[in-house]
Amino acid sequence: MPSTAKTWFARLAPYRIAENGRAVFELLITLVPFLALWAGMWGLLYAGQYWALIGVVPAGALVVRLFIVQHDCGHGSYFSNKKANDWVGRFIGILTLTPYDHWKRGHALHHAGSGNLDRRGMGDDIVTLTVAEYEALSRWGKLKYRAYRHPVVMFGVGPAYVFMLAQRLPLGEMKRTKPWISTMTTNLGVALLYGLMIWGVGLKAFLLIQIPTILVGASIGVWMFYVQHQFDETHWSRTGDWSREEAALHGSSYYDLPKWLMWVTGNIGVHHVHHLSSRIPFYHLPKILKAHPELTQVGRLTLWDSFKCVKLALWCETRQKMTSFKARHMPVAVSA
Repeated sequence: MPSTAKTWFARLAPYRIAENGRAVFELLITLVPFLALWAGMWGLLYAGQYWALIGVVPAGALVVRLFIVQHDCGHGSYFSNKKANDWVGRFIGILTLTPYDHWKRGHALHHAGSGNLDRRGMGDDIVTLTVAEYEALSRWGKLKYRAYRHPVVMFGVGPAYVFMLAQRLPLGEMKRTKPWISTMTTNLGVALLYGLMIWGVGLKAFLLIQIPTILVGASIGVWMFYVQHQFDETHWSRTGDWSREEAALHGSSYYDLPKWLMWVTGNIGVHHVHHLSSRIPFYHLPKILKAHPELTQVGRLTLWDSFKCVKLALWCETRQKMTSFKARHMPVAVSA
């Protein structure tokens, strides 16, 4: 019998087992190189070698990998123990400027409603309008949406705003105490860490190394999240037709990156499998593709393909695909 989205969920069950030794190893081979790279940049900068600041690019990439560890902790998949997941996640949240407990709830909402047109805007989704919704906007509304979807904002200004400012205050959660506790304790941890760093290396070195590192990591992270759901043949449907498994398998891409980029990004490019079963640790995802190569042909995006996704901004309910502002009025092909 051919595998469907629901049968895939059952077939992936053996991979939903955390390996604590592997988890510690993956954390160490991410955190130690990050710290070594940071220290190396500081040492060279202290010696007047400003070219060393090119290291903020690989350092930012390692911040993304640390975020994936935090991400798996939030799903309860990284370690077999809940407390280990939560406390490691909270610690890494200080490094990634992300309040772990508050983010964990929002990300769970993303998984619960991903691909559902009637549940957009929940969790950490990228705002996506349908063609009809966009056409119904005022001129000012259209201008705001176009600005929001512009690459400079989406992958530059936006990530900087989210990680540096928005995540410092949970303004949308005024009536709930847990988001504020999570955010304020993270802020306290960030203040203590950054204070020690400034005391140890000086304000100038801190600003030249740490801030660009975070900004690079934030932009890479948002880019990854974008191409995981914003691609031509993604899947969106209304509540009555929506299925979590279908939305997971066909509404999330398989970002087929070179192996070194897949490593740096914590295999999160195997996103269709992750959405099918979020309790699978990221370190098991490659072996799933090896055991089930048919999954590599579902929602596949190459690195080159992903650059073409930048222009996509609207969901066309008629054509059942993402489209650009320019192509939104193209006629629907009628089959003979």
